[in-house]
Parts: sequence; structure tokens; C-alpha cells
Amino acid sequence: MRTILIIDDNRGVCDALSLLFSLHDIHSITAASPEAGLDVLSREPVSLVIADMNFTADTTSGAEGAELFHAIRARNPDLPVILLTAWTHLANAVELVKAGAADYLAKPWDDAKLLATVENLLELAEAAREATLRRTERNRRREQLAARFDLCGLVYAADATERIVTMACQIARSNAPVLITGPNGAGKERIAQIVHANSAVKQAPFVAVNCGALPNELAEAELFGAEAGAYTGATRLREGRFEQADGGTLFLDEIGNLPLSGQVKLLRVLETGDYQRLGSNKVRRAQVRVLSATNSDLPQMIRDGRFREDLYYRLNVIELNLPPLSERMDDVDPLAEFFLRDSSTSLSAEARDLLHQHCWPGNVRELKNALERARLLCQHGVIQPGDLGLNVQPRPVARSLDDPSKEAVLAALAKAGGMVSRAAQTLGLSRQALYRRMERFGIAS
Repeated sequence: MRTILIIDDNRGVCDALSLLFSLHDIHSITAASPEAGLDVLSREPVSLVIADMNFTADTTSGAEGAELFHAIRARNPDLPVILLTAWTHLANAVELVKAGAADYLAKPWDDAKLLATVENLLELAEAAREATLRRTERNRRREQLAARFDLCGLVYAADATERIVTMACQIARSNAPVLITGPNGAGKERIAQIVHANSAVKQAPFVAVNCGALPNELAEAELFGAEAGAYTGATRLREGRFEQADGGTLFLDEIGNLPLSGQVKLLRVLETGDYQRLGSNKVRRAQVRVLSATNSDLPQMIRDGRFREDLYYRLNVIELNLPPLSERMDDVDPLAEFFLRDSSTSLSAEARDLLHQHCWPGNVRELKNALERARLLCQHGVIQPGDLGLNVQPRPVARSLDDPSKEAVLAALAKAGGMVSRAAQTLGLSRQALYRRMERFGIAS
């Protein structure tokens, strides 16, 4: 049930408002003084407050209403408050609106306007409550996950990242091969580290090899080892990565770049555990958990004859698909703070906004490099947009409605006289969403 608290020393005002709201299925509670109103707030769940600004006879300064507003704000920062009076100077009301009051209406009020404002604020308050609950639940899940598993220092906030991390932790103790897919620089190796850190062999070696950096003629020697003299330049015995990772985890990054000859041998190791060093007939055995990663379209490579289908199904018992950073933008802020943690450098509001406008084709690696560059170039320890060196493409024209720019937000606030709820309605945003953009743009509430 939606509930409004009316704080006014005029009994007739309380009765009129209560009747008006009851006709529209809105429950109201009345209080005749600031003290009584604050007492109600301490006992009852309330969605909105309508408060008079003068309670003492022959007083028109609005000081009592201002004091009440700040007391409500201190106890319930997100509770919308509508100011209602016939005497307060407009400047006083504007100051309170700037301080966070939802609206200011003069007596006698217009029923239709008041109802429209109340309905809008109640809807926005409900949306804000739901957002707060979602945020609280997300934080709770993240804390529970971190308490149960070793996340290897992973920094994230996006739901998409949470889903991948949760799955990685759940399948970690299995011996099944895992294929981690996603674009370059998205953090696939960190996901592999999390799988290893929570596996039954977490105390054993974690060996990573970038298949994309191996020359074709050396790929087999790198993976399986080589005897001295096995190939030109092999002057001594070479230990392979499978041998190094025995008893632990081998992470094969960019597996799509492994040549077909290496794929055949890799398939045999996965099926039997047996392998031979290059230049040797001796069969060796390795007990290794294989994790692989790729940014390639392996099914298309299979159709093109560049990747073995049987190897694909052997590697892809479990697939973890890590989305690009552009699809998990909630990760940008915590990652940025993490990359700047050891410096005295901070981001300006405009630079932070630019980070959210950029599409990050290079993913987390690009973000890290951009911030490192900006840290070295910025003046006075504050990163400005120009320090980031990002070439941000302009958003579509509809941006002012779907994702308003700083200029669009300022224009809407000016048109609404600084009233956040009315500006939010103009922009097609919830009140909380507008507050988030105001904070991002450095616009004072």
C-alpha cells in the first residue's frame, strides 16, 4: 500500500489532502507538528512526505520547514519530500529544492498538478527501492562468492561478469576441460586462474602458454618438449609445458592458432594422457587439467578445415563465454579505481563520463592502458578527458532520451527549475537514474 505522510498544523489541510489521496487509492497519515511527523517516520513505512514550512502562528520565514526537511533528509536520504506553504519566500523553497526536495507547491494547490506530482514521485520511489534492493542483493551475492571461493583479486560489478565467475567457481573442482571464449583483452586468463585456484589441484602448477605466439615449427616442442638435436638449434633437452604442468593446470590461450599437427598430438594427450617429446620414442604420461581460451570462431574454423572437430568437442566439455567490456559497463568504474589504486591520481567527472561513452574495442586491456597513459600525462593528479586519448564516436541522435548527455541533463534541470523528478520525467528516466547521471557528470543535486 502506498503511504504518504502529511505534516501540517492546519487540520483542514490534512483532511483535504487525505480525502484527495483516498479517492486515488493512496493511504495517508497526518501529523500536526514536525516532532509528530518525525515520530511517525521512525515507526511507519512511508513512501513520500508532504510538509508545511511554517508551524508557529504569525511565522512566515519557512525556517521551521527547512529544519524539518533537513531532519527528514538526515534520517531518510532517499525519501521524496514535497514542500507546501502559502508564505515562504520563493528563494527559500528553491534552496531546499537544490538541497534535494522533490517539489514545491503553493497553497492553495491545484489538485490535478499535486496528484500528478505525487503519482510520479511514488512511482519513482518504488523504482528506487527496487534498484536499491537489486544493488543490495548483488553486493550480498558478491560477498558470499568471495567468502566461498578464491576470486584471484578479480574486480567486477556487472551481472554478466558475476554469472561467468559463479559458473567458473562451480565447475572448478571438476576435471572436465573448459573452453573460455571471448574477445582479446576481456580477461579470459583471469577466469582460467579462478578455475585453477578453486580446483582440487590448486596447490599444483598453473602453466599458461599463448599458442598464438608460437611459431608453427616450435609449437609441438613448446607443448610436449624436445630432445637435444630434435631440430635445428635444439642444443639441449627442452621440457614441455605438459611436463611442467603435471599434476596441475595447463592453460592454452589462443588455442585456435595451434597448427593441425599440434592439434593431433594435443587430442591424443587429452584422450589418453600420453605424449612423446619431439625426437623421442619414449611415451610419457601427464595428469593435467586443460583449460583453453580463444577469441576465434572455432565452429567456422572447423567448417574451413582449420580446426579439428574432435579436438573442439574434447576441449569444449564446458564453455565459459566472457562478454566484451562494452556489454558489462558496470565493470568500468571499479576497474578504473583498481588500476589507479596505487597512485595519487583521480578521475574528473568528465573523464569518468568519457570512460562510459567509449565502446572499448580493446576491452579491459585497453582500459588499463588508457588509464596508465592518462596517469602519466595528467596535470595536478586529476585525469581530464584529453589525457585519456580516446576517440569516442558520437552517439545516435536519440541519446538525449535514451542516454542523455551532460548538456541534455543540465537543460532539463534548468527547464524544471532544478526539480529532479520533473527533469527525470522529461528525459524519460527514473529519478534514481537521473541522480546517477548527475553524479557521473559532477552536477550538484
